[in-house]
Amino acid sequence: MKPTKIFYTAHATSTGGRSGHTETDDGLVAHDLATPKEMGGPGGATNPEQLFAAGYAACFGSSIEFVARQAKIAIGGVTVKADVGIGPAGSGFGLAVTLTASIAGVDRAAAEELVAHAHEVCPYSNATRGNIDVAVLVED
Repeated sequence: MKPTKIFYTAHATSTGGRSGHTETDDGLVAHDLATPKEMGGPGGATNPEQLFAAGYAACFGSSIEFVARQAKIAIGGVTVKADVGIGPAGSGFGLAVTLTASIAGVDRAAAEELVAHAHEVCPYSNATRGNIDVAVLVED
């Protein structure tokens, strides 16, 4: 789904692939990268899957807060855990995501409804829909 208006554009540059460095133009994000040991690398530094998991978790949490405000539902704190897996898919590689949300101040049924709606409006969910498996769960 293409946005009708761009509010903000992030700029980042990566050099050296999985064994390199990535940085935003303002320097607020700057990380050396390393392939995880599980994939035959040395580990010891962040990797693209961790960065994607962090971004998706934060964005999904904001989406939950957004849909709660739209529905005029008072909620407490929101915590989202994102698990991003990578593995072989066809001739390349693919990702699988599990998002687990915990929403204070609402019962499980309300939390499940908020999470389902957030999955429809979250830009990360919209970007991945139909491309990778994303499981969305509610944790008490």
